[in-house]
Amino acid sequence: MNQLNGLTLAYLGDSIYELYIREFLLTKGYTKVDKLHKEAIKFTSAKGQKEALDKIYEFLTESEIAVFKRGRNANTDRKPKNTNLATYKQATGFEALIGYLYLSSDKERLDELIQIIIK
Repeated sequence: MNQLNGLTLAYLGDSIYELYIREFLLTKGYTKVDKLHKEAIKFTSAKGQKEALDKIYEFLTESEIAVFKRGRNANTDRKPKNTNLATYKQATGFEALIGYLYLSSDKERLDELIQIIIK
């Protein structure tokens, strides 16, 4: 997994995080697609992911912070659409961390961090 770059980890992490959030919203009783989408965006937008990162950052290990930074510092030609560059980079780092934990098969740790975020 160390051979995967930060953007590759972020690519996977984005979808994994989206799945966690969608499942969480369904367990909360949201059933209408429009409402599900609006609620999911609160968590999965770049701003929402930066806020999620803020909630868990103090609980991250040194190796998790290193993965986050690898994603945050990755060079990309993509320009953020609805946020500033700093927030976009923080969100990319967050996604990289989620992707890394998923590929590490550390579901317990991933679940633990997600629980901190959604509470």
